[in-house]
Amino acid sequence: MNAADEPLNQHDEVDNVVGVGPWQGEVPTESHFDPELLRDGDRRNVVDDYRYWNMNAIIADLDKKRHPFHIAIENLEHDMNIGSIVRSANAFMAKEVHIIGKRRWNRRGAMVTDRYQHVNHHEDIATFGQWAKANNLEVIGIDNLPGSVPIETFDLPRECVLLFGQEGRGLSPEAGELVTSCLSIAQFGSTRSINAGAAAAIAMHAWIRRHVFEQEIN
Repeated sequence: MNAADEPLNQHDEVDNVVGVGPWQGEVPTESHFDPELLRDGDRRNVVDDYRYWNMNAIIADLDKKRHPFHIAIENLEHDMNIGSIVRSANAFMAKEVHIIGKRRWNRRGAMVTDRYQHVNHHEDIATFGQWAKANNLEVIGIDNLPGSVPIETFDLPRECVLLFGQEGRGLSPEAGELVTSCLSIAQFGSTRSINAGAAAAIAMHAWIRRHVFEQEIN
């Protein structure tokens, strides 16, 4: 599928279409522009800075700026949250996303952001752990298990992997043995847990606050 063929947002209406129409004025010739998008308009789910850019050029530009944290998700039962987690990983510019377990995952929630996000597959927790060790990355679990530490008070390392378990069951026992720390997210209502996709977004933003905004403040 060409970049220009990406679907419009499901809520788009004729009078309120996302994106931009065909390029107006002298057509640019730089290599990062997509001729078809310039001709037909760009309705993709991308920020304005990337309007009319071809997909490879966007990926190359993102690769220059990606943050050094990774996201990993156990995919034991085709978790429906994986797509939304990948979308959040793209929004917060995680370096890579790692799917552990089943190779197939539901991409619908990703809203085609997986095209711009590096996504890798690991057969099981053991092979993922070997990869993390080889890359000197601390693996930090996100789950409200007994003994977990509040993410709100934990000093997240700059280079790490945030590991999430399956929706409902949480981190597997094998994953629990792999992580160096397990972090919980403070809750104040009656529900026992929050959605895995929501938890992932909160955890990623905790890293952003620690390593992007605190640096700017200091």
